[in-house]
Amino acid sequence: MGKGIFRFKQFEVHHTHSSMPVGTDAVLLGAWTRIGRCAEDEGTHILDIGCGCGLIALMAAQRSISAHVLGIDVDAPSVAEANGNASASPFASRVRFCEADVREFAADAGRHAVFSLILCNPPYYTEDVMPPDQRRSIARNAGHLSFAELLAAVCLLLDGRGIFSVVIPMQARDAFVAEALLRGLCLVRECRVQTVVGKPPKRVLMEFGKGQCGRTVTETIVLQDAQGQRTSEYASLCADFYL
Repeated sequence: MGKGIFRFKQFEVHHTHSSMPVGTDAVLLGAWTRIGRCAEDEGTHILDIGCGCGLIALMAAQRSISAHVLGIDVDAPSVAEANGNASASPFASRVRFCEADVREFAADAGRHAVFSLILCNPPYYTEDVMPPDQRRSIARNAGHLSFAELLAAVCLLLDGRGIFSVVIPMQARDAFVAEALLRGLCLVRECRVQTVVGKPPKRVLMEFGKGQCGRTVTETIVLQDAQGQRTSEYASLCADFYL
């Protein structure tokens, strides 16, 4: 593993210049979310909000056959690095990244494709004490993009049968679900993430759809066993990506 490079089975990601490096949350979201009709229908479009180095977008491209994937981010160096990662990948013709604020992007939605799948590993820190690096702070702090603003943008950009998948801290789950419901986005499926056996979940992966309120399918995944090794369920989930 080279410094600043994370190698997966079908592509590699440089993340030296991105505001957020490769992390477990992004890998989990990219592997867990249902690609559904994006994997089969030509002309479908996938959006990665807050793309960083482009990892989630590239994972989505690997899992789909012909879907076009767009990643957006407010951080110019991240976008440049993501475009470099895409260019070097097997999916170069179907993946691109651009510098954009999702609020402005959604407001101008008439100029853009409507998306069948939207993915986001959003900013979520709300503490007064923020990471010292300004770019990292913007990438991680919900004060720069609130859940309400994110969900409002998603509603404008997601098509009627589309899926919105997100990963957030477990402690923010109930507020996020309530905010989504106010906008007609219903929780269809969730996966609660435990780092080790016996510990409470710290993250939750969630999938929303428009007007699909009903029973939510809930599951749990444990990442590490008592010896600190990947569990079989974690290894299986990410088998197409991790070397």
